[in-house]
Amino acid sequence: MQYIYRPIEFKSIKEIPRDSRPREKMRSEGVSNLSDLELVCSIIGKGQKGRPVQDIAEDFLQTISSLNVANLSPEDLNGIKGLGEANSALLCASLELGRRFLSCRKKNLSRPADIFDYLRHYGDRMQEHLICIILNGALELLAIKVITVGLINRTVCHPREVFADAVALRASSIILAHNHPSGNLEPSMNDLDVTDSIEKAGRILGIRLMDHIIFCQDSYRSMLENGDYSFC
Repeated sequence: MQYIYRPIEFKSIKEIPRDSRPREKMRSEGVSNLSDLELVCSIIGKGQKGRPVQDIAEDFLQTISSLNVANLSPEDLNGIKGLGEANSALLCASLELGRRFLSCRKKNLSRPADIFDYLRHYGDRMQEHLICIILNGALELLAIKVITVGLINRTVCHPREVFADAVALRASSIILAHNHPSGNLEPSMNDLDVTDSIEKAGRILGIRLMDHIIFCQDSYRSMLENGDYSFC
């Protein structure tokens, strides 16, 4: 999966107005309002000679998009110019600490608003990301998986890809979600076709499709709540 981002306007942290720099923004607006790119920049802190911190952060996000972050090691990041051993270890430690805290806190995700909190950081992507939220019988989160990147339609979104991890994790239900880079949250015909295809496949597998959420960085639309599709 290629990481697609909405870039920071400035290349160097020093060029960014002080109140808009990642760490200052974190203090004033809260950590949840930082993009993935800004979060990585705030961890790394600064770039190297001839290598701005944003460029290093972009390479890091591109690199981990094709790796299993649950087992990421500093050696996996050796190819990122300007990152260095200390920052490689720091980023790996940050990901592992987040994984440990999140994995031991199973939260009931019965409301679309709860789910949106887990998804909103995808809202600044410039391509559509189709995401599968995998739940157990108590509606607790088991996993969040990116299924496809790009145009969402029935051709590229095969039920086999959507349900592969859900079957492996013995899930009871799933929720689909995808971002609309335009900010228009109205479901398209392709969105409805994909929903119908996945819902019917789920009936056969015994894994219920509960909702399909369309979102941008600041808002979301639940097909269930808005009556866009009749979920069984």
